[in-house]
Amino acid sequence: MKINTSLLVAILLSLLPITSFAQVKVIPLYSGEIPNSKKAPAAYQEILDTNGLFTKISIPTLTVYTPKKGTANGTAVIILPSGGYRVLVDEGVAFAKAFNSKGITAFVLKYRLPSDEIMIDKSIGPLQDAQMAIKLVRMNAKAFNIDPVKIGFVGVSAGGHLASTEATHLNTILINNQEKINLRPDFLILVYPVISFTQAKVTATIDKLLGANPSEDLLSFFSNEKHVTANTPPTFLLHAGDDERVSVQHSLIFYEALQHAKVKSEFHILQNGGHGFALEHETRADKWFSWCSEWLNENGFGIQTKKKK
Repeated sequence: MKINTSLLVAILLSLLPITSFAQVKVIPLYSGEIPNSKKAPAAYQEILDTNGLFTKISIPTLTVYTPKKGTANGTAVIILPSGGYRVLVDEGVAFAKAFNSKGITAFVLKYRLPSDEIMIDKSIGPLQDAQMAIKLVRMNAKAFNIDPVKIGFVGVSAGGHLASTEATHLNTILINNQEKINLRPDFLILVYPVISFTQAKVTATIDKLLGANPSEDLLSFFSNEKHVTANTPPTFLLHAGDDERVSVQHSLIFYEALQHAKVKSEFHILQNGGHGFALEHETRADKWFSWCSEWLNENGFGIQTKKKK
């Protein structure tokens, strides 16, 4: 029997306790068969190791974090964690709590990692999950108490590649969307993202998604700076200039493409910090999050709830 995802979400939400933030630990991303999937081998079991790294994810989920009662402002973010498409870093909770503190509802996406063992075409598996995540959130906006036109992606490192891929390939629909739900995120927040597969290559990330010898067409398709248009969502970019794992060139070329397309965007380059500092930069702490909050305000995704007169 197929489960109605919208009904399941509504039931789960009704069970939420009223706390400083509420959490639904598991909302399945798909109600029926997971698209582009093969039966997982018996040994392919999801693992969360002592370093906070998920591997062997075959069942994608969303975890919901809601702001303190009375503070929600209708804006929502879908957080796509880092991990180079090799692992998934368990960093979503920290980001979710930070956004909750600003009245923003947060959804952490545990997306499938590309694998020939469980996917027919591993190159599109994560993108399918990103598309399904925004479809599910937008379809259930009322139940989540959010505004369906104030839903953005937060992408970290390889999660930034996934977020920017989804946002720049809006005509490539890889899931069942017979309801014709708008899959365009309303804004992007990209933290030291991988953007290009043809410039400043991060070879390990490319290999995990596309295999060892991808075609030029595939490399071009996943080089997201090539696909920016005037319809690309407003974007906030953050990168450290000394990042040796994912060169700041990735954010630079994306910002240049956004400017050329006249897309509202803001870009902060920190002089140090390397890669993977998340919300705790070694010299700036979480100051960048304040910049991001101000940017959201300026673009109509208000951080603080307006009091009624």
